[in-house]
Amino acid sequence: MGTALVYHEDMKEARLLWEDPECEIESPERLTTTLECLQQRGLEQRCLRLTAQEASEAELGLVHSSEYVALLRGTQALGTGELQVLSGQYDAIYFHPSTFHCARLAAGAGLQLVDAVLTGAVHNGLALVRPPGHHSQRAAANGFCVFNNVAIAAKHAQQKHGLHRILIVDWDVHHGQGVQYIFEDDPSVLYFSWHRYEHGRFWPYLRESDADAVGQGQGRGFTVNLPWNQVGMGNADYMAAFLHVLLPVAFEFDPELVLVAAGFDSAIGDPEGQMQATPECFAHLTQLLQVLAGGRVCAMLEGGYHLESLSQSVCMMVQALLGDPAPPLSGPMEPHHSALESIQSVRAAQAPHWTSLQQQSPAPILSPSTHSPEGRPLSLLPGGSELKTAAAPAAAALSSLLDQLCLWPTPPVRTAVALTSLGTGLVLPPDVLHEEGSAPQEETQAWARLHKVLAKDEALTALGKVLYLLDGILDGQMSNGIAAIPAPAAAATLDVAVRRGLSQGAQRLLCVAVGQLDRPSDLAEDGRNLWVNIRGKEATALSMFHVSVPLPETTGGFLNCVLALVLPLAYGFQPDLVLLALGPAHGLQDPQAALLAALLRVPAGSRVLALVDESTPQLAGVLAQMLRGEAPPSLGPFSMASPEDTQALMYLRGQLEPQWKMLQVTAPA
Repeated sequence: MGTALVYHEDMKEARLLWEDPECEIESPERLTTTLECLQQRGLEQRCLRLTAQEASEAELGLVHSSEYVALLRGTQALGTGELQVLSGQYDAIYFHPSTFHCARLAAGAGLQLVDAVLTGAVHNGLALVRPPGHHSQRAAANGFCVFNNVAIAAKHAQQKHGLHRILIVDWDVHHGQGVQYIFEDDPSVLYFSWHRYEHGRFWPYLRESDADAVGQGQGRGFTVNLPWNQVGMGNADYMAAFLHVLLPVAFEFDPELVLVAAGFDSAIGDPEGQMQATPECFAHLTQLLQVLAGGRVCAMLEGGYHLESLSQSVCMMVQALLGDPAPPLSGPMEPHHSALESIQSVRAAQAPHWTSLQQQSPAPILSPSTHSPEGRPLSLLPGGSELKTAAAPAAAALSSLLDQLCLWPTPPVRTAVALTSLGTGLVLPPDVLHEEGSAPQEETQAWARLHKVLAKDEALTALGKVLYLLDGILDGQMSNGIAAIPAPAAAATLDVAVRRGLSQGAQRLLCVAVGQLDRPSDLAEDGRNLWVNIRGKEATALSMFHVSVPLPETTGGFLNCVLALVLPLAYGFQPDLVLLALGPAHGLQDPQAALLAALLRVPAGSRVLALVDESTPQLAGVLAQMLRGEAPPSLGPFSMASPEDTQALMYLRGQLEPQWKMLQVTAPA
């Protein structure tokens, strides 16, 4: 299985035939430039290429009225003047004699992609399409959108494949009101949209785009709107939205399929969005979605009108779908004040509907009637410059970022496993290297002198393999690795691995130690090492770089711990290496360990070294699958966090939020 890319040359045919400054940005070049970028980066060649086929009128009828479909069919015979008159009857729309054909191809591409993923032909994919779809309604074109591609795909997945829970993630900068209207009373479809809103003063100017629009009837709580009330939102804001709103709700919902309305007008440089999220941010967002629904992610292109930003962002998303490491995020990881106000509002609006958001007392909803739209001045870039919408600085920043991304090569080996023996019954994925190498004996013995327990033959052999994997990751020869170590030497081996990593060039090393693995007391507090211990003792924050949290008892508690504490700390710290150590009697079930590894892989650009007990080789095999990019198994039925786990988490967040801004879910007063 792999990644599908669904496309058809004919989708370039429709274009604007008269002067219209509002509509001219939706051009064929959006597809040609993006496809050229995918080809130049060698990404198209790595995908399974599928030629889009037209959706049938019956398939269009899953969402649209027969009268509307007939109206669109009739545009094929209209002249330019008639097309212009008809277009004027809709908001931000132009029709072309090829529009009906192009729009059927766009809808059909989404159906083909869903079929390919749900039949197991591929694992995930992208439908590279135009016209976009998420504004289109049952009987109306709207906002460049003709047929609602993602909504048709969701209905198709329900009816043909019998799915009962579908997540739609809409990261376009405009609210996909068409999708919302279609599913607002349907509890089988969870629709999440963030969008530029500015208290209702940005298109489409709808009251129902605000945070308190949560769905209708049985669908209440299954529409999640996160309105951005100022421009300039960037990587930290987008990541905070995922960690503190989307992912907790999504895990509780437990989708069988993830559909992405992938609009890239929310990226840096785009004239519509005026946001600051950089292309690599979309690789991180994609990889976080891949831990859901068994990795079944189907993305469909929506907006995106700055050609270079669009094409580079699409390439980043496709690289993530292919399993490549995500480049590190750029810029300070501190959400804007306005973003935190929006996150606070949506969490308050959704808390009555989702157990996962009830760990904090609901805050009052901030609405246009009660909140000043100006807010505080927001810091956009280091140096505290205020938010500006000038195109030139954004273009310069984008150019610099693209130069940096070109310097981020993919290591020749994705995942390596070093075990004392493969054991019976352990089957590694075919592209996972069973590493038999070891660090030089003298070097290994020198490091072993730090702890007597490492002098034993078995521990010394394991240490040599750990050092070899560690050097391979730091030297860029492999993305990540798993090493098996004897239980008595677990703490000592981890200590050496931390010191070795810091001495060999790791600038920021995150250690997530599960079980009885204490932080060495003589480890320097120089800001280069963040130690997070998940264990059965009390919650403590001995410093901002030394945190201990009890191992939660329930699935909800574990998810809260990872999404609301561990990952925000990781993104705030921005490590260039993660050590994940599962010590003796660590207490994690295999699905929990798998999810932890899969999620820690994302902020670290896949540079993770996992240490496991040699008596659990099957766990090493599970972690190898996670670190090479496969989706983790389900945690099972969602159960609410215990009061004790919630109290521990709240205590730690209160202690750490002043230093680690990614932990915040409310705007400071």
